[in-house]
Amino acid sequence: MANIKSAKKRAIQSEKRRMKNVTRRSAIKTATKAVIEAIDQGKDAAEIKALMLSVESKLARAKGKHVLHRNTAARKISRIAKKVAVATR
Repeated sequence: MANIKSAKKRAIQSEKRRMKNVTRRSAIKTATKAVIEAIDQGKDAAEIKALMLSVESKLARAKGKHVLHRNTAARKISRIAKKVAVATR
């Protein structure tokens, strides 16, 4: 660990941010899996779309916080939206 006070503080802040980012990424993965499971189980369209909105909001938040690159977030949203569109026809 660093010896300088400002470097110690920076290390602590970096660790806090890293943990928040890990949590955000995990929440995105969990929400995505929930949508895919709902599609596989044949749940109704309203429920699937509600789960889709949850995923979209989590991805937008992660994009805004620079946890994910904007193109990565867009790609993930697009892929999930395609699956939802096919399932809710």
